[in-house]
Amino acid sequence: MTPHAARPIAPSRHPGLAIPRPRRTPAAATPPAPAVPTAPAVPVVPAPRPDSARFRSVLGRFATGVVAITALDPVDGSPCGLAANSFTSVSLDPPLVGFCVAHTSTSWPRLRATRAVTVNVLAEHQRAACAQLASRGGDKFAGLGWTPSPAGNPVLDGALAWLDCSIEAEHRAGDHMIVVARVHRFDTLGDGGPLLFFRGGYGAFTSAR
Repeated sequence: MTPHAARPIAPSRHPGLAIPRPRRTPAAATPPAPAVPTAPAVPVVPAPRPDSARFRSVLGRFATGVVAITALDPVDGSPCGLAANSFTSVSLDPPLVGFCVAHTSTSWPRLRATRAVTVNVLAEHQRAACAQLASRGGDKFAGLGWTPSPAGNPVLDGALAWLDCSIEAEHRAGDHMIVVARVHRFDTLGDGGPLLFFRGGYGAFTSAR
């Protein structure tokens, strides 16, 4: 008698028989994360509106130089200008400078119309010229000597330096306009001291040598 090889027996497919399945052990429940205490909400109290006179007094503690922004009126060719102590360098590449003018300025519309202005860096002895250019109305250039820059705008006699610029952009900021200007030509004229503005008055710079 020839022995037969052992054969695996397939599970029964009889509908009446249930095939036992392995039981799954339920996973252990993850305990909830502990609650993180939160700080009580702090009410936001709006800051009081700054007092204009006090604000001006605080800003007056920052000493600034003074410049004269000049041009020739495109309508009649007469010199026009204003004084500003908000002048600053903005960029070296490209060469940009900036200054601020009040919305109430009657001189800025004439200067803006030219699209090309000249910045005069005022010297310490030009206090009277500065006051004249800062005044409202009248002939601001009466008695002031000047020569034309390469752009044709007034360069005041005695100024320390000048920069011929074109108006690059204007940005409205509160009661002033921030003007950004691109510098095209520039030069120095003297080595004297600058005219400074501090605490509502003018002064000079003294360096220890």
